[in-house]
Amino acid sequence: MANAFDRKHRIAVLGGGPGGYEAALAGAQLGAEVTLIERVGVGGAAVLTDVVPSKSLIGTAGGVQAVRDSGKLGVQAFVPGGDGKPVRPEIAVNLKAVNKRLLAMAAAQSDDMHRTLEQAGVRIVHGEGRLDGPNAVVVATTAGAEGTDFDRIEADTIVVSVGASPRELDSAKPDGERILTWKQLYDLPAIPEHLVVVGSGVTGAEFANAYRTLGAEVTLVSSREQVLPGEDKDAAAVIEREFKRLGMNVMSKSRADSVTRTENGVLVELSDGRTIEASHCLMAVGSIPNTAGLGLEEAGVGLTESGHIHVNKVARTSIPSIYAAGDCTDFYPLASVAAMQGRTAIMHALGDFVRPIDLRNVSSNVFTYPEIATVGWNEHSLADASDMAKAISHTIPLSVNPRAKMIGFTDGFVKLFAWQASGTVIGGVIVSHRASELIFGLALAVEHRLTVDQVASAFTVYPSMTGAITDAARALHQR
Repeated sequence: MANAFDRKHRIAVLGGGPGGYEAALAGAQLGAEVTLIERVGVGGAAVLTDVVPSKSLIGTAGGVQAVRDSGKLGVQAFVPGGDGKPVRPEIAVNLKAVNKRLLAMAAAQSDDMHRTLEQAGVRIVHGEGRLDGPNAVVVATTAGAEGTDFDRIEADTIVVSVGASPRELDSAKPDGERILTWKQLYDLPAIPEHLVVVGSGVTGAEFANAYRTLGAEVTLVSSREQVLPGEDKDAAAVIEREFKRLGMNVMSKSRADSVTRTENGVLVELSDGRTIEASHCLMAVGSIPNTAGLGLEEAGVGLTESGHIHVNKVARTSIPSIYAAGDCTDFYPLASVAAMQGRTAIMHALGDFVRPIDLRNVSSNVFTYPEIATVGWNEHSLADASDMAKAISHTIPLSVNPRAKMIGFTDGFVKLFAWQASGTVIGGVIVSHRASELIFGLALAVEHRLTVDQVASAFTVYPSMTGAITDAARALHQR
C-alpha cells in the first residue's frame, strides 16, 4: 500500500485570480498534483471585471486625450465644410463598443490563463468551494436540472485566493443602472451625462479621470483635503490640478451621506446639507474580502476584524497547511502582490528556496493621466518611522527633461529618496505618462540596494524620460 511519501504533494487552490493562478501554476511546475476551484472563470475578478477591463478603459481614455493634445505638437485634423472651409471634427466615443471590446479582451485573457493551467497539468473545477477543515475543500458543482453535486478534494496544502468585492453602503445601494459599483460600469450603453464619483482613492480617481476624458461631466466627492490621500502629496497635487484643467468638479472635504434614485438620475446628499443631481453615481468606497462562509474560522484560520485573512511574509496563515493570497488577505491589495504571494506560498509549502515578501520593494501605480508610480520609502513612511532626517531626496521636474518636451508632456516629476549616510536608494515617485513602465528601474535599485552613484553611472538613452532618473540620482551624489 502506498504511503504519503510515494504520492505527489496535493494542492487545492480556492480562487483563480492572480494569486490562485500563480499558486496553481507554480505547484504544477514543481511537480505537485494541483486542483484549482473557481466559480466565475480563471483570472477571477481581476481579469474579468476589475484590473484588465478598467485599465483597458483608461487606455481608451488615454487615446482620446492624446488626440486632443496632438495640437500641441502641430498636428491638426480637419474635414471639408459645406462652404469649403475646414471644420475641426469632434471626437466621438462609442461606449457600448468600447465596453464590448473590454469584456471580450478580459474573456480572452481568462481563456489564455485557463489554457496555460490545463497545459501545465492543473485540474480545474468550476463551482463554489469552502474549507472542510485544514486539509480538504468541498466544492458545490451544478448538476443540470437535478440540483447540486458535492466534490470533496483532500489536500496537503490549501491556498485561499478568493479576492474582494466592492463595498456597498445601505445609504447608497447599487442598482446596476444609476447607482453603480466599478464592476457594473461595463453595462453602461452610453457615456453618462453627469457622473458623480464618491471616493477619491485610487479607484475613484482613475474612473473619474477616464470618464471625464471620454466626455462625461464628472463631480468627484472627496472626504479628504486632497485627492489620492494615500499617495505622495506632490504627486496628488499634480493629478488634482489636471482634474481641474479637464473641467472636473472636485469637491474636497465633502462626505456623501446618501445616494438615491430620482426619476431621471440620482440625488447625492452631502453631510453639510448640499445636494448634487446627476445622471449616474459610482460608489468607490473600498472593498470587502470574500471570506464569509468559507469555513475559515472553523478550520482555525485567523481573521482580522474586517474579515481579511491574516498572513505572514510567506503567505502562511495561522494553520500550517493553509496559505492565502491577494485581496482577501491583510497584506497589500495589488494584483502583482497577490501573484507573488501565490508563488511564494507554494515554494514555501514544497520546501523550495523562498524569499519572504518585503512590501518596501513593491511597485504600485495609479492609472490616472498622468500616472503615479511609486516604490519603496516615501515621505509618508519616512515621517511615520521618524526617519526623515536620515534620508535625502531630490526632485527633477519633467519640464526640464528634453524627451518630455518633445512629446508635449511636462507636468510631472521624478523624485528619488536615499539614505544620507550610505547613498542607498530607498524609494521613488514618478509622475509621468506611462510612469508604470518607468518605475522598473527604481524598483531594481530598491530591490538590490543600489546607491545613487550606481544608478547615476548607468547609461540612459538621450533623449529619454529615464534620463530624469539618472539626473535625480546624480543630484544626490555626496563626496
